[in-house]
Amino acid sequence: MRIALFVTCLADTMFPEAAKATVRLLERLGHEVVFPPGQTCCGQMHINTGYQRAALPLVERHVKTFQPYDVVVAPSGSCVGSVRYQHAMVASAAGDERLATRASAVAERTYELSELLIDVLKVEDVGAYFPHRVTYHPTCHSLRVLRVGDKPLRLLRNVRGIDLVELPAAEQCCGFGGTFAIKNADTSAAMLADKMGHVLSTGAGYCSAGDASCLMHIGGGLSKAKTGVRTIHLAEILAATE
Repeated sequence: MRIALFVTCLADTMFPEAAKATVRLLERLGHEVVFPPGQTCCGQMHINTGYQRAALPLVERHVKTFQPYDVVVAPSGSCVGSVRYQHAMVASAAGDERLATRASAVAERTYELSELLIDVLKVEDVGAYFPHRVTYHPTCHSLRVLRVGDKPLRLLRNVRGIDLVELPAAEQCCGFGGTFAIKNADTSAAMLADKMGHVLSTGAGYCSAGDASCLMHIGGGLSKAKTGVRTIHLAEILAATE
């Protein structure tokens, strides 16, 4: 299968290993991964803060860039959620129903990594090997917007050598929420403290998730507290081999 990689802003600028791991994983499974060079920000941060008009050119560019491809994957539940549920809305609000139709078509074939693997490629054992204790944080957008359910955990349970431990209060938000962490810093820090406490209670050496944004937030807290616990994207575990 020929799959287009939607890299996302955070992966491109700050967490390239998540994107590279996505490519390595899919190529190992026998698929061709292409990187459309015209891609930019999907506009999620503009839309979420009320700047829908400013997001419209980004939606137009995203649709134009990914329309030629039958399947699109991103290592981010957050950005896939925006493409799937916000792009057509933004176009319709601007009175461009033709763009809204095109955006809906692209959205229908855009997947978060665990969705692509299980729902499209029909694989749960990707041949990974990761001999470490890991706990998994289900990010808000993947859990509540995309509703990926236990797909990431099903993939992790098939990783050889892994010691996967359940995260207490896993469905509680880590407190990032984009600009929420800036505008409501004290509340965000309190939520992060709770999440860190739960991560540390597992005794895991790694905390994994499917969104680099949440890993950035959790990882920053764990690093600042000198806990020794590292964060790692789901794609990096699934791409790991002996």
